[in-house]
Amino acid sequence: MSTVMELARAERADLADFLATLSPQQWDTPSLCAEWTVKDVVAHVISYEDLGTKALLRRFAKGRVIHANQVGVDDLADLTSDQLVSFLRGHLQPSGLTAAFGGMIALVDGTIHHQDIRRALGQPRRIPAERLGKVLQLLRGNPRLGVPQRIRGLRLRAVDIDWAIGRGAEITGPGEALMMAMAGRGVALGELAGPGKAVLAARLGD
Repeated sequence: MSTVMELARAERADLADFLATLSPQQWDTPSLCAEWTVKDVVAHVISYEDLGTKALLRRFAKGRVIHANQVGVDDLADLTSDQLVSFLRGHLQPSGLTAAFGGMIALVDGTIHHQDIRRALGQPRRIPAERLGKVLQLLRGNPRLGVPQRIRGLRLRAVDIDWAIGRGAEITGPGEALMMAMAGRGVALGELAGPGKAVLAARLGD
């Protein structure tokens, strides 16, 4: 069984390999993240690497905490797509904030944002089962992403991997779609089924 850090590293390697295949037009495509292109999302994924405590605090102060992610994207706006891929390849091992909790932030955010890019480009993939299962496990109690409130009173069950959580009205579907819906991406709702789907859709505002 792989560690969280090992899974995060594998996810970053897969993302870097995929990004290297994209055209300039694809880099400029809007992602599933509001107001961010594919290039912006990649910049965000790597924007916390190498930041020490003082630099991290300065970023949170500059962005008044809630806009800290945008500050990071803006700081890397001048990098080319090739430079972003090169940076990512040089940081397959998470560092700084993304290495916190044994690599949990890098794995969860990296996997979700990888899908934010792939779904926007219409290029699906099959996430390795071990990696997907670990992300789903880590997501369920993640208050930063609002997941506990979103799935309260619901039972979620994947149909393609051995994973289920919760009690209540059931929602079934591919693990990747459940992951994206848990993370607040309403675009995944069409791939889900079950009596709990309407409840989740209402909480997502869809």
